[in-house]
Amino acid sequence: MGVTKTTHQEGSGASPQKGDQVTIEYTGFLKDTSKPDNKGKQFVTLTSSSVSLLYGVSQRALVWEKPPLTKYLYTNRFDSSVGRGDFVTAIGVGQVIRGWDEGVVQMKVGEKATLDITSDFGYGARGFTGHIPPNADLIFDVHLKKIN
Repeated sequence: MGVTKTTHQEGSGASPQKGDQVTIEYTGFLKDTSKPDNKGKQFVTLTSSSVSLLYGVSQRALVWEKPPLTKYLYTNRFDSSVGRGDFVTAIGVGQVIRGWDEGVVQMKVGEKATLDITSDFGYGARGFTGHIPPNADLIFDVHLKKIN
């Protein structure tokens, strides 16, 4: 239970301390242990005249032609700052999920790592509606760009 960090590129800068504001580039995935990199798929909502319910990481779907005009489709990630702009936040003070609070402070500026986060250090039993189901383990590819 918790967070495991796997470093892909060593950083050469300082490590953030609790309360520091950090700039991060990230991509988040549902954990799927049937995949070599453990990166599963998640659904996103789109406007449509049909409704698809996709659940878990099994990619099963139920489709029917009724309003509301929402459609759920799988993508290979549930969130990413890539192409949207870096994410800036205070770290270690509860502004982000616990897995980030504990994982990012283990990193050095310039480091690229994967954070493997259990659900209790992520969104827990509540999940995050439309993006992360309840009790989902998460994988984040994280690049700590700077401490502000």
